[in-house]
Amino acid sequence: MNTDLLTLYPALAHVAPSLNGLEGVANSITVGADTVLFDENAECQGFPLVLEGEIKVSRHSSDGRSLELYRVVAGELCLVSSASLFRRTPLSAQGVSTRPTRIMLISPAMFHHWLATLEFRDAILGLFADRMADMMSLVDAVAFQRLDQRLAAALLGRGPSLALTHQQLANELGTVREMVSRLLRRFERDGWVELARERILIHDSKALRALAESQVS
Repeated sequence: MNTDLLTLYPALAHVAPSLNGLEGVANSITVGADTVLFDENAECQGFPLVLEGEIKVSRHSSDGRSLELYRVVAGELCLVSSASLFRRTPLSAQGVSTRPTRIMLISPAMFHHWLATLEFRDAILGLFADRMADMMSLVDAVAFQRLDQRLAAALLGRGPSLALTHQQLANELGTVREMVSRLLRRFERDGWVELARERILIHDSKALRALAESQVS
């Protein structure tokens, strides 16, 4: 286990207490797909180090809409968990496994101990810088790009046949299903896509790409 951790997270080679002293301050957790690992407004139970699988981190609104912020795979760090532990505040988003996932959950106390190690602290600060760039791109897309452009972009790069429901697309885009369905029907009338049960067939990817890359007027 320690070998796996050091391979994925080299900064842990320098932490004190070392990985050999993790007993009692770290829990190995294995879950299946679609398992909630942490939830919005809950107390952060620890710092997750992903060994296998993937965690999708999302924000949710009171009317049931959700917006994916980012995903964490093996070797990456979770911004929401880090921020919650730094500030000692509740979690600001939900984390759900997208496939079978194995994590090592480091206790909050150990996380704060490790912050005294330069290499670990630099890794955390680097995470904040990287995720901030990702979040700015997300803000730009949500605030400044039209929904039809965002939907066109979401349909591209997945092949000619997409096994997706309108609700799944709405969740990805942070909007409601009715808006996505309305736009998809418009795309269908234009001959760009064909709608089937829980499947979308792409007929004109060039037209979708032109819309996705067009400038907002």
